[in-house]
Amino acid sequence: MKRLLLNSTIASVLVASAGVSMSQTMPMPATPTTKILAIGTFPPGTDMQLVQHTLPTEVRETAQLYLEGKIDQWYSLQDRAGVAFILNVTDVDQAHEMLEALPLGKAHLMTFSLFPIGPLKPLSKLLNSPAPQ
Repeated sequence: MKRLLLNSTIASVLVASAGVSMSQTMPMPATPTTKILAIGTFPPGTDMQLVQHTLPTEVRETAQLYLEGKIDQWYSLQDRAGVAFILNVTDVDQAHEMLEALPLGKAHLMTFSLFPIGPLKPLSKLLNSPAPQ
């Protein structure tokens, strides 16, 4: 009886570990782009007086994009001068065109790094795992 219990325990451990190694080798599912994270900063040597002069128009046009639903959220960067926008677009080229059309973009006073973002990939593992008992 003890031998049967030991064998079934070993078998359970082997099956469980095989499942873990299989899931580690299986690729994560593709994540759809649902928004674009845009980080705007000032290039080295930017004339900050010109930025200050341009800022009222920049703020008005940025607020208009927000009211049109193209900007979902907007933040200031904490560690340097700049902004972070979460855009309601899924195409990086479209996001680039939209931001370059703003006054600071037109004047080449701000540059943006664009990052496609989407749902957190590891959450899909929860849907494919058996429920805890």
